[in-house]
Amino acid sequence: MTILLYLIPAALALGALGLAAFLWSLKSGQYEDLDGAAQRILFDDDAPLPDPKRHGQERDRPGQNTRLISDSSNWKGRTTRA
Repeated sequence: MTILLYLIPAALALGALGLAAFLWSLKSGQYEDLDGAAQRILFDDDAPLPDPKRHGQERDRPGQNTRLISDSSNWKGRTTRA
């Protein structure tokens, strides 16, 4: 029975800690935009397709190992990693 002297305050402390974390998340705006995350998954964030005018030229972005496919008969705006 003496274990209850330790368990009850520990349970109350954990409950208070959970309540404090929940109130902090409410105050910091964690629940402001619930639909935004559901809608962001629908939009594609991939890199834009290369410009067809620059076909066969290497990109001039530093730090990227991306080159355009040089076969013009099979080119459909795709890129490949070098």
